[in-house]
Amino acid sequence: MAQDYLKYDRMVQDALLGVARSALAMVAEHGLRGNHHLYITFRTHFPGVDVPEHLRSKFAAEMTIVLQHQFYGLESHEDRFEVTLSFNKQLERLVIPWAAVTAFVDPSVNFGLQFQVEDVPMLPVARAPEAEEEKPAGKAPARAPRKSPAGKGKEGAAADGERPSAEIVPAPSPEGATVVSLDSFRKK
Repeated sequence: MAQDYLKYDRMVQDALLGVARSALAMVAEHGLRGNHHLYITFRTHFPGVDVPEHLRSKFAAEMTIVLQHQFYGLESHEDRFEVTLSFNKQLERLVIPWAAVTAFVDPSVNFGLQFQVEDVPMLPVARAPEAEEEKPAGKAPARAPRKSPAGKGKEGAAADGERPSAEIVPAPSPEGATVVSLDSFRKK
């Protein structure tokens, strides 16, 4: 097999990440319209991921967040995205490098992307003592949350009985979804 000096798999990965990056930039600017909602799965211990320790210890490998009704201060940058979400009624700022993202799905239109995350040394896993109950973090978010342009409808802190703004769910696999994986471009 010939040596791939051009690194086509890397180019395809970068192009697909560009789709997710552009989608989040549009959501940050205009909000979510229609029934769009996003499931974003990422490696919690990837270098540069900034999530609260209680979440990092609970989800040692991957975590999926849902951006739908309530999210604040969404920013999409070339190398990362940032968003403030509510976990157990506590606002937390998440910073996620694009290189840590393993899946990006919008089930409302049966669209999904899967990414190959390069093997890099992961951050050490901090384990909370099992006997100790999880206590809400007493710190404020890194930045004051600002209202997302998605604010048509259910903005603000989740009231009792409302769906929380951040759900941690298994990555979706909707029937009939178009999922693009780099493996489909590789010779076997």
